[in-house]
Amino acid sequence: MRKNFISFRLTIIDRYIIRKFLGTFFYSIALLILIVVVFDVSEKIDDFLTRQAPLRAIIFDYYFNFIPYFINLFSSLFTFIAVIFFTSRLAERSEIIAMLSSGINFYRLLKPYMISATFLVILTLYLSNFLIPHTNIKLRAFEKQYIKNPIRSSALNLHLQIEPGVFVYFESWDNVRTNGYRFTLEKIEDGKLSYKLMSDQVKWDSVASKWQLINYTERFIDTATFQQNIVFGSKKDTTLNLRPTEIIVDKEDMKIMNFNELNAFIHREKLKGSSMVKYYETEMHKRIAEPISALILTLIGVALSSRKVRGGTGMHLGIGLGITFAYILFMQITTQFSVYGNMAPMLATWIPNIFFGIVAIWLLLKAPK
Repeated sequence: MRKNFISFRLTIIDRYIIRKFLGTFFYSIALLILIVVVFDVSEKIDDFLTRQAPLRAIIFDYYFNFIPYFINLFSSLFTFIAVIFFTSRLAERSEIIAMLSSGINFYRLLKPYMISATFLVILTLYLSNFLIPHTNIKLRAFEKQYIKNPIRSSALNLHLQIEPGVFVYFESWDNVRTNGYRFTLEKIEDGKLSYKLMSDQVKWDSVASKWQLINYTERFIDTATFQQNIVFGSKKDTTLNLRPTEIIVDKEDMKIMNFNELNAFIHREKLKGSSMVKYYETEMHKRIAEPISALILTLIGVALSSRKVRGGTGMHLGIGLGITFAYILFMQITTQFSVYGNMAPMLATWIPNIFFGIVAIWLLLKAPK
């Protein structure tokens, strides 16, 4: 039976289960998306009319890019519901008993389930890490123009590290005008201050891609002799390893970054000494851990619903939904420990999968064979 499990050849029963699994999943998620779209239209219709959003933009720029996000958001939940729903119906009609009685090993019966779940895992990994960040660009542009403007416009007392040993400070920063006040740049070499630049105002020149300093003071310090050379000036153009978009980072910016861009962004934020690094790392690991949970929830769903019980499908769905919401709650709790506590982001996002993976193995051992 082990040889049959790892074989790529699909039997009639395999194809039947795969068709039922994926058919139930896509049918149920399509109904949910239809309901979500109807409620979203009723909520935002005033904004669409007030700001005169074109019908074409509403359909193609907003809702077409809105659908992949909700498919990914509810993928694990509806994977579990699909497994519970059609497997409990198989059990209720004694089809699973007939399969096992014909000599099919219970673990061999898992093969089509795992093939279907793996397909959904690959789909959601692609959605969350590559497609959705791309669609979110158009989605955010539409929301900014016709619904809301989520960009934060100013900030106070910003401390950033732009290169190893190079630190900058803004007493205030205006994100709309792209200029700052009471700007300071310091270079540290071997633990000693070697250069310091202070400016009353700093402006970003988007044409030349340079920074313009106004009323500045430069201090060149010899770290060996501590002798200083001070230079004063009224205006100066300079280049820095810093762009205006990197000064104020909106949490929502992660939604338009694919996996590789997010990884590079986290590296830059670590260099800058950002306090939000753990939040970004948690998001990156969640993009992997949450899709993988479909495999674990599928195993739990099969183990629970393959037994014929009094109450039938309703009982199985009730238990299944309870386990799913327990998983979601567990994930929320552990990620909060990561963002606001001392737990490592990778560990925080994978603990629910580890715990429910153990539960899945235990349930499979107890399932009827």
